[in-house]
Amino acid sequence: MHKEGKLVSLAAANDRGGRMPLPCLPVLLLQVRDKAALQLRQGLQDLFDNADDTLFEMADKSVDRCDRNLYFEAMRDLRLKRKSIERGFLDTFYDTFVRIGQVDLLASLAEPGKPRSKAQVERAVAIEGMVARVLSRDGIALQQLNLRLQALLDRPLNEQHNPLGPTALCGYFLDAGRNLGVGLRVKLVLLKLFERYVLRDADMIYGEANQLLGAAGVLPELQPAPRRRTEDRCMRAQRGPMKLGQDVGTDAAGQALFASMQALLAPARGQFAPRLQAVAAARPISTADLLRLLSHLQHYVPATHEADDFDLGQQLEQLLLRVSVRSGTRRRIDVADEDMINLVALLFAYIQGDDNLPASLRALLVRLHIPMLKVALMDKALFSRASHPARRLLNEIAGAAIGWECDSKGLRDNLHVRVERIVQRLLNDFVEDCGLFAELLDDFLAFNQEERRRNELLEQRTRDAEEGRARTLQARQQVQHVLNQRLRGRVLPQVVVHMVVQAWSQVLLLAWLKQGEASQPWRDALHTLDTLLASITPGHEPQTLLQQVPGLLKALRDGLASVALDSAATREFFLQLEQLHLRACSGTKLPTGNEVVEVLVDADIVLAIAEEPACAPLHIADGQALAMRQVQRLRIGTWVEVRDDDEALRCKLVARIGSSDRLVFANRTGMKVREWNGTGLAQALHRGDVRVLDDGLLFERALEAVLDGLRQAQAQ
Repeated sequence: MHKEGKLVSLAAANDRGGRMPLPCLPVLLLQVRDKAALQLRQGLQDLFDNADDTLFEMADKSVDRCDRNLYFEAMRDLRLKRKSIERGFLDTFYDTFVRIGQVDLLASLAEPGKPRSKAQVERAVAIEGMVARVLSRDGIALQQLNLRLQALLDRPLNEQHNPLGPTALCGYFLDAGRNLGVGLRVKLVLLKLFERYVLRDADMIYGEANQLLGAAGVLPELQPAPRRRTEDRCMRAQRGPMKLGQDVGTDAAGQALFASMQALLAPARGQFAPRLQAVAAARPISTADLLRLLSHLQHYVPATHEADDFDLGQQLEQLLLRVSVRSGTRRRIDVADEDMINLVALLFAYIQGDDNLPASLRALLVRLHIPMLKVALMDKALFSRASHPARRLLNEIAGAAIGWECDSKGLRDNLHVRVERIVQRLLNDFVEDCGLFAELLDDFLAFNQEERRRNELLEQRTRDAEEGRARTLQARQQVQHVLNQRLRGRVLPQVVVHMVVQAWSQVLLLAWLKQGEASQPWRDALHTLDTLLASITPGHEPQTLLQQVPGLLKALRDGLASVALDSAATREFFLQLEQLHLRACSGTKLPTGNEVVEVLVDADIVLAIAEEPACAPLHIADGQALAMRQVQRLRIGTWVEVRDDDEALRCKLVARIGSSDRLVFANRTGMKVREWNGTGLAQALHRGDVRVLDDGLLFERALEAVLDGLRQAQAQ
């Protein structure tokens, strides 16, 4: 028997489900939602595609077996629950759009008034940082989207109620993975991956949503938000390279800075770039076409020893003539592009002549002229942002390699080979994806961090050795001083003088080094010495001497044992000391055969191990005051170049030993190569035997020097 289906009203269905029906949403909002969903789905797929590799690498590097098992378990869980997490994320996303403006999306991440565990606090801190980074990058675009959604829905809407806000996106991800069953460390790793593969594309989501709404007439008067910085795009280079046909981002600061420089660059027009504007009908080529010409020339950049045969201006001129012949129209370079060519050429002319850099490094960096020119043409943020990956790569290489020596021996070490590879990789592979600079920068920073760590360990050893040496020298000088106070000018038994100078001086030295001058062991060692000298002086009361001798002998034995004096020598000394004590008690000469040989200590005692400070000059000659002030301002880590005959040695200040006024310098590997006292170094600076190198950021120094030169030329 056919049963009639049970009919339920649409209103009742809505009440049961607790949701508004989808048709109630404006069609435009549904289009925004669906476009965003496509991008979010792609981001999640990329996240899970890379999560497996990331967790496997962490497990492989883990020393602890429990940690390793933790990461392997997380990999298994992710594989099993990947689809459910993706589905849960998008279900929550769609559900939030249905209730847009009705719920506070921050409530799912924190419950006010409830105590939170350490794991919850760490997770909250991580999310706050992720949200803050999105807002700092794409906050303007998100604000514009909020305004447009308010106008479309005719109700107030803030970031907490925007289903596309970074807080909401983090909330969807946390909700979807709530039953994943992994520990805090794995959750933080997944959040980092979520930021890398989903949140970093937030500008694309907001940009497309704003474009769609603006084109449909929702607040079309709003100016488009500034495009994402090029270096931010480079961070997501794995998601797709930037092509020349795309609108490459340049920030307002970079544009403004370059515009301000163009007036200064006007006199340089024709100096480097080809000048074909004399033909009235000449048409400028586009920047994209110029970049293609440069990419062609990039493959013909000669090796360092052939660099003088390659003139970029001439090469470009020949290519322009070919383009003109093929097109039947005379072509030229646009004025703005020509100014950029001239600016970058001036920068590399400065680099080529900068003797703060080793000659071998300059020859390598000059080969990057065309790749850096292409970056500058695509993104003028190169000049306004110190964090630009191309700019940072140049600076990091120059900073790491400043310690290369200028001769041709031993240059092909790991660092030299790495820089050669970077240069060749850019010449071979860089076309229009600036993500390559970011990739090479990350690789070089990782490599250089390991190199720097190894070198810093060696520098620390050098520093420790020099500080120990200085402390030992100070101790020896103090021991010499107290011995001279007590012995000089006196006639004493030779055996006692010999023992004091050769053995007891070591007891004093050890006490000073281990415990210090104010310590009890140092005072005890001095007291024993004074008691010994007093005990061998004739005319002692026998009773007094008998009371002193046991304690004296014990102190002498303990002290000599601490410096491992030969037992036979110790025994011989105490036999002779016994005779000296007998003489001191009787006040008469000893029997024949037991005579005491005495000596006059008429000169300063200089211990055989004593040393003088490096470089003896103690007085500042006339005209050296400026050099002395320069020495006083030297900071640890400052590089200098020392000219020895025809060779130049580069070394870094690694230690200032205040107690002995010594400055210790090491080469790039941390090995000590030179030392001076302050006055000696000032004299060497004054004579020109040593010069202080400028190890500031190369790109900044070059840009400042070029602009100063252009301003001076304009003022004349």
